[in-house]
Amino acid sequence: MMGRAVSPVFVGRKTELADLAEAFEQARKNAAATVLLGGEAGVGKSRLIGCFAERAADNGAHVLIGGCVELSTEGLAYAPFTAAIRQLVRESSAEEVAALLPEGGGRDLARLLPEFGEPSGDMEGDTARARLFEQILTLLERLAERRPVILIIEDIHWADRSSRDLIAFLSRNLRTAPVLMILTYRSDDLHRQHPLRPVLAELGRLDGVLRLDLPRLTQAEVAAQMAGILGSAPEFAQVDKVFQRSEGIPLFVEALMECGGDGTFPDSLHDLIIGSVEQLSDETQRVLRIAAAGGLRTGHDLLAAVSGLSDVDLEAALRTAVAANVLQVADGNAYVFRHSLIREAVHDELLPGEHGRLHARYAEEISRDRTLVPSGRAAIEIAHHWYSARDDLWALISAWEAAGKAAKTFAYNEKMQLLERVLALWSKVPDASARIGVDHTTVLEQASEAANSCGEIDRGMKFVKAALAELDEKAEPERVAELFVRLSLFKMSKRRSGVLDDLRYAERLVPEPGLDRAQVLSKLGSFLIFSGEAAEGTALTEEALRIAREHGDDSLEADLLLNLALSHSIAGRLDVAITVNTTAQAIGERVGSGRIILRALANNVDALNNMGRSAEAVELALEGERLAKAYGRYRVSGAFIANNRAETLEALGRFEEAVEVVEQALTMDPTLRHRHHLRRVRADVAVARGEIDLLRSILTEDALSVQETFTQELIANARLKMGLHLLSGEPLAALEVAEQVVREPRITSKPMLGWRMLGLLAGVCETVEALAPERVAALRAQIDEVWATMTVDSPVAEAYRLGLIRDHDAAAAAWERLDRPYLRAKSLLHAGRAAAGAGDRDCAAVRLRTAHPIALALSAQPLVTEIESLARRIGVSLAEEAPVAETLLTPREQEVLRLVAQGGSNRDIAAELFISAKTVSVHVSNILGKLGVSTRGEAAAAAHRLALIG
Repeated sequence: MMGRAVSPVFVGRKTELADLAEAFEQARKNAAATVLLGGEAGVGKSRLIGCFAERAADNGAHVLIGGCVELSTEGLAYAPFTAAIRQLVRESSAEEVAALLPEGGGRDLARLLPEFGEPSGDMEGDTARARLFEQILTLLERLAERRPVILIIEDIHWADRSSRDLIAFLSRNLRTAPVLMILTYRSDDLHRQHPLRPVLAELGRLDGVLRLDLPRLTQAEVAAQMAGILGSAPEFAQVDKVFQRSEGIPLFVEALMECGGDGTFPDSLHDLIIGSVEQLSDETQRVLRIAAAGGLRTGHDLLAAVSGLSDVDLEAALRTAVAANVLQVADGNAYVFRHSLIREAVHDELLPGEHGRLHARYAEEISRDRTLVPSGRAAIEIAHHWYSARDDLWALISAWEAAGKAAKTFAYNEKMQLLERVLALWSKVPDASARIGVDHTTVLEQASEAANSCGEIDRGMKFVKAALAELDEKAEPERVAELFVRLSLFKMSKRRSGVLDDLRYAERLVPEPGLDRAQVLSKLGSFLIFSGEAAEGTALTEEALRIAREHGDDSLEADLLLNLALSHSIAGRLDVAITVNTTAQAIGERVGSGRIILRALANNVDALNNMGRSAEAVELALEGERLAKAYGRYRVSGAFIANNRAETLEALGRFEEAVEVVEQALTMDPTLRHRHHLRRVRADVAVARGEIDLLRSILTEDALSVQETFTQELIANARLKMGLHLLSGEPLAALEVAEQVVREPRITSKPMLGWRMLGLLAGVCETVEALAPERVAALRAQIDEVWATMTVDSPVAEAYRLGLIRDHDAAAAAWERLDRPYLRAKSLLHAGRAAAGAGDRDCAAVRLRTAHPIALALSAQPLVTEIESLARRIGVSLAEEAPVAETLLTPREQEVLRLVAQGGSNRDIAAELFISAKTVSVHVSNILGKLGVSTRGEAAAAAHRLALIG
């Protein structure tokens, strides 16, 4: 029965095939889908996927297949994606594949396959890795423009960290492309601490993700499988015995059928699987043991080299194994075990000496000729085999080399694991330092750098501290300073104290004006600027800038200019900030740094919005996001720009658009800090709309509940906390937060943030005044003291100032000119409240009637409720009054009123209309009389309400 134990008939699985077909149909309709197919080992996942893929290909799908291998857990990064891209290259060419990507994108893929030429020179940690992810995303999207794509990745329980991250990234971001991803895994291998578990949990929460668990076969299906193998219907007793013994797992059914018809079955599953192998000749079994040491798949030439057999003897042994269906011939002149369980069973049969000898032979042969394994795999294959051979010396040497290779593909987690192996082996190799050419401290330094790049902050801190313990700061101050800077970054990521102390210590270690000092000052100056110590931070940044220019380091110069621009922006010198950002952008264009270009654009988006040029800011942000995609940097730089666009849209009252931008950017897995910024923008919209549950969930995130380090975080969190208290009906709690934050000196360190915060504090005063008049009076006095020290250097700042001096009509007009409807409506509400308090019911009605439709259009329900509540209390209707005929005002008066509504002074209007200021004053007096109002702000409000101006 050898060689026929696989049924030619595909048995059962109709439901699962239908589910896969439905998921594919969803993908075809431009709604990308992902299927997570779990099942026990041997239950038939590969057979099911193969059957489905064949049918889909017949229906026009482009099927790409990649698989994870056990070696991935030891550092072989991106194995399934490398395989899928290699398939694409075989189907067309590297040139055609590269043509689908943005300019230069093929050079990123060169890190996976040498067919794409020389890799790009960008090694900037997270940004380079993010760009590789985006290139693969773009590749799938472009392929799907031609025809629907099915990407099959098998055995993701063996996936390396980098592949898991990329799988999650694609699942979140293949939103509308007709792409179906099918991911298979062994469900019985997922112990509680398995790294795939959190990935599956995350993917399961995404839209368009279907989770399938492949069940065992029923007894009737086992009978059908047996009939396919036998070529005739089996006897019931035999079916019953096979079903009971196999428990419906197809692989075990096949193995039982290979045992013969005498009904004698092995006692264990291992014996059951190995039984078919033991029926083969001794020479074939020996070759199978050699192949098992090589892994699930082994190339013919490599197998020949390791076995030492002649071509005739090797082929005879292999032919028998293939005929018995233990091995199968694969693409690329290789052999693959029919199932990984068979390979594992054979490998388990190796004797201890045989195990070490075979793995050492593989390491030696691959070292001698690296073309014996697929490109890019030699280093990790050699490291794996020497480690499996338990040869400490060569295991250390090969792990060090493989770690360097992993870094070149941005597989930082894999690099860290390999360096940890080097560290573990160090004490076992007496001359370890001489063998790899670096000392133990260097390995720790590189491990900390890799940990930082892959987000393993706690492990990174341990590496840094261990390295510092080995160094003498008097002998190597620059090296120690660099480690203290890295330690500060780790602490910052964990929101721990001591960041500034570490940076100052590092600065003292490098007093000489060299690039080492400039690098430290760059971090220290930036930290101080963001922390509210702008004067010192700016001085240190300028010192570093001089050093960078003296040494001709263009990239460092550009980064320092961008830090300096932030200082100008924080100080309110927005025009200067834009000029400096533009200078840095020009350097970025000259040196070809997309990171610098995009950072400059992002900063200018923020500056333009703070200047009140919000429409320009939105357009610049869109341009920046387009460039980020072209550079393959959307996940990092693009998400930062998207955050600034969302802030601008929120300011413009385009809440729906802001929410869409935030949600899209969050799917790109931004850095933790960018994620917090994005979530805060979403929280600001939640405050305006009254989405209290969402707001509470954002504020209770662990990272947002700790002590704030940077001014921006302090102010944003205080703003949101007050909003939550007000929405929750806790006005006195909001007042308490306001009383705390007004005493914080950092709120004035960035004027635009300060003006916004003071405006909100004044709004809290308006709301709470009746409940705690004495406390509100004290708070108002403090607010007045604070804003008196601040500069008014933009129309936005002026609008906030008008609100603080309670000229709410003028503030409303200013917000209208800036196209900020939410703040305009808030100012109109405050003006209405003031008019009502003064007993002027009609004036209050005019303002509330103007504010009400604005608030309704914004879906700003809390504001709507406040307006309606005040209207009820003073007994006015919010319904529009009958329009006044335009003949109420003369054409010239209408022109004057239009300019009054725009906030023009008498002198401004006179210049615009080429008349004297005295004549304007007469027109304004007539207009106030005809409209029955007493102020210019009231006239502007009435003009809009009565549609007297266009």
